[in-house]
Amino acid sequence: MEARAGAIAAGQAGELVWLLEHPPLYTAGVSAKDADLLDPGRFPVFRTGRGGQFTYHGPGQRVAYVMLDLRKRGRDVTRFVGDLERWIIGALAQFNVKGEIREGRVGVWVERRGPGWAREDKIAAIGVRLRKWVSFHGVAFNVEPELEHFSGITPCGISAAQFGVTSLVDLGLPVTMADADAALRASFHEVFGPTDNAPPPV
Repeated sequence: MEARAGAIAAGQAGELVWLLEHPPLYTAGVSAKDADLLDPGRFPVFRTGRGGQFTYHGPGQRVAYVMLDLRKRGRDVTRFVGDLERWIIGALAQFNVKGEIREGRVGVWVERRGPGWAREDKIAAIGVRLRKWVSFHGVAFNVEPELEHFSGITPCGISAAQFGVTSLVDLGLPVTMADADAALRASFHEVFGPTDNAPPPV
């Protein structure tokens, strides 16, 4: 990923988005606090250079590594993060899910209510880094991960009881990874522009 971002910055390669799944693991961004790793022996822990704190990656979660050239896209980091949020919100809308953003809480959230209760659950985390105005790292979108695996960390440093984690399947939607990818691609076209298929990296 970093090699590709460097090649994009040098004008030797085009923009690229990788869609993948990781085995179960925790990653720590540059703002991660050791106290937020609640079960350090549970899964491998990787220290990354992305923004943000601790998050979980695993099967059933679509990770999108986004390598875009912001020199061609306005050189505006705030706008770029907002575009990533709009990308996920647009994908969620295709499943009639209302994704929302919250001041002070990066990522995309879903409001949930029942008799006498209300909460907000995160359905997608965002953590990026820029080098020479080329982005890398990106988005983690919960399609059908094992949500209990998030209990080994304080996700993104947010521990209040009214905030949790959810997924499309947890919301009662029988969405496959292929369905999620199709929605992500359609929304990407709306936010960032058209795409072509690319072979996986060797």
